[in-house]
Amino acid sequence: MKTAIRYFTKSKKGNTKKLADAVSAALGIEALDVSRDLSEKVDRLFLINAMYAANIDREVKEFLERNKDNIGEVVNMNTAASGSSTWKAVKKVTDELGIKLSEKEFHCAASWIFINKGLPTDEDFRRAGEFAASLI
Repeated sequence: MKTAIRYFTKSKKGNTKKLADAVSAALGIEALDVSRDLSEKVDRLFLINAMYAANIDREVKEFLERNKDNIGEVVNMNTAASGSSTWKAVKKVTDELGIKLSEKEFHCAASWIFINKGLPTDEDFRRAGEFAASLI
């Protein structure tokens, strides 16, 4: 099964990148930013993102659109200070593009300014890696 990892973050704190790195370490696959298109068809894409202004970022949507023909299934993984998952926003885009979205996802709280200080934790990153590995 061909698998890829792509992530998107605007944050200087780097929680989403740390989540991507944890998944990368667990799967032994390099995590790349969504600016890097898929070079071949993959069965499973771990899409690691975050909530920005109650939605996913335009760059995530554009990545999915550019790569729709090379994605078998998306597994959504995300962090958010708001507590809201990005799954519904990703689902809206994948449905429009005809991409399958896994019902399984990984979501954890993240810090932003004074909200959720100290999150995610090392335990959250460990669980993210275990989640991804369980799907392979």
